[in-house]
Amino acid sequence: KKFGNIILDETVSNNETYLTIKKDDAVHICDYLYHTLRSALLSMFATDERARDGCFKIHYVFSCKGDAFIIIQIKIEENLPKFTTLTHKIPSANWYEREIQDMFGLVPVGHPDPRRLIHFEDWPAGLYPLRKDFDIRTKPERVKGEYIYRRVEGEGVYEIPVGPVHAGVIEPGHFRFSVAGEPILNLEIRLFYTHKGVEKLFETMSIDKAVFLAERVSGDNSAAHAVAFCQAVEKLAGIDIPPRAKYIRTILLELERIYNHLGDIAGIATDVAYPFGAAHANRSKELMMQLNEKLTGSRLLRGMNAIGGVRRDIGDKKEMISKELDSLQKDFRELMELLVSSPSVADRIETTGRISTEIAKGLHVVGPVGRASGIDSDIRRDHPYAAYPKLEFKVPVSKEGDVNARTNVRADEVYESITLIRQALSRLHEGEIRKDSGKIPDGCALGYTESPRGETFYWVHISNGRIERCKVRDPSFCNWLAIEYAVLDNIVPDFPIINKSLSLSYSGNDM
Repeated sequence: KKFGNIILDETVSNNETYLTIKKDDAVHICDYLYHTLRSALLSMFATDERARDGCFKIHYVFSCKGDAFIIIQIKIEENLPKFTTLTHKIPSANWYEREIQDMFGLVPVGHPDPRRLIHFEDWPAGLYPLRKDFDIRTKPERVKGEYIYRRVEGEGVYEIPVGPVHAGVIEPGHFRFSVAGEPILNLEIRLFYTHKGVEKLFETMSIDKAVFLAERVSGDNSAAHAVAFCQAVEKLAGIDIPPRAKYIRTILLELERIYNHLGDIAGIATDVAYPFGAAHANRSKELMMQLNEKLTGSRLLRGMNAIGGVRRDIGDKKEMISKELDSLQKDFRELMELLVSSPSVADRIETTGRISTEIAKGLHVVGPVGRASGIDSDIRRDHPYAAYPKLEFKVPVSKEGDVNARTNVRADEVYESITLIRQALSRLHEGEIRKDSGKIPDGCALGYTESPRGETFYWVHISNGRIERCKVRDPSFCNWLAIEYAVLDNIVPDFPIINKSLSLSYSGNDM
C-alpha cells in the first residue's frame, strides 16, 4: 500500500510476491524492506530477457515474516546497462552486485569496490558469460591485466600472502594478510579460481538431469542442493510430493547435517592440536558416512532426490538407523565432554575469531555461523518445507560469536538432528515415494533448504520445458566475507582455527 503508486506490476505465486518497479525506485523500496520491515536480502541476481522483453532484469529477493518472499524486479535497458548500488544501504548486496557486473555487464553505479569479483584480470573486457548470446563452448583469448589489492600503510606493517594453493585436499583461494607484529590489521580474500560456470550449464540440461548437477555444486551438501532445486520445480508445477518422500528427504538432510558438523568439529580439534578429540570426531563422521552409503548407495547421499519425491526407498532400515543414532549420541556426548573439559582447547577457541551481531546482520551471515553471532534464523522453521512443519525442534543460538560459540551451536544442532530423525522415523508410514511430474509449466519459483552451512537458495525459471535461468545461492557466498572481519586483531596462527570454524565451501562459492 505504501508504494502502490510506483509498482508497475504485481504477481503472486504461492508464497512469492513479484513486484516490478522503475529502477530509480529500487534503492528506496529495498531500503524500506530491509530497515523498516526487517526483511533480509536473501539473494540478488540478473536475467537476460532481451529476446522476450528487450531488456535485462535485476531481482532482489527478500525474506518476510509469515513464510513469505518479496521479489523486487527492475528493468535495465541494453543501451544503458547501469543501476544504482544498494551496498551503501545493505552491505550484503556487495558481492551480488559485483557478480552481476562480471556475468552480465550491468554496472552498479556508486559501488564502493567496483573491482572484478569472479573474472580474473586476464578475462577479456566486454565478455559476459550469463548473457544469452554467450556460447558456453567459448574459449576466450586471455589478455594482460593487474589486480590491485588493498594496501595497509604504516611503520612495521607487512603483508603475508597465503595460497591460492594450500596444503591438504582443498580447493584454491588466496588470503592476503596485513600485519604489524602478530596482530592481523587487514585480510583480503580472493576466490573464484575454480569457477565452473554452473548456472550457465543448467541452461543446457533437461530438468531431470539438472538434479544431478545440483547435487554436485557443493559435494558435502549434495542433499541440500538437490532438495532445494527439486522443491523449486515442484512448487512451479504444483506438485505436493508424497508424505513418505517428505520424511525420507528430511532424514537425508539431517544425516547430512550430522556428518558435516562432525567433520567441522574434528577439523577444529585438529587445528587446536587436540588429535585425540579429532580422531574421536572423525571416527563418528566415518560411521555416519557408512550409514549414508547403506541407505542410499552414496556416502554423500547422491542419487536419491528427484522431481516429485525420491528415487529409492529406505525400506526396512529404520531399526538400523535407530541403532546407529543411539551409538552416535553416546559417543558424541563423550566427545563434547572431552572438548569442554580441556583447558588447552578452551584457551584456543574462546574469544577467538569473534563476529559481532552487527557485522553478521550486515553481511547476512547464515547458518551455524550466523546463529553463533546472535542471528535467530533457520529456514526449516521460518520457511518450513519437507516434513519439518510436522516435527518439533529447537534452533540453537548464541551471542558470543567466537570459535567456541560456533562449535557449541554445531554440537547442539547434532543433538537436534538426532531428535528430528527419530521423529521422522516414527512417522515414516508406508506409501508412495514419488509422483509423476508431468509437463512442467512455464514460470519461475524459489526452492530452499537449511543446509549444514545455512540457507541454500535456487530460483528456477522454466520456459518451454527447459531451464531458462537457474540462480544458485550457496550459504558460503554469504559467509566468505565474514572471515575478513573474524580475523581482525587475532594472530595469524589462529587463522586456520577461525577458517575451519566458519566451514566455508570453495566449490559452493566458485560456481
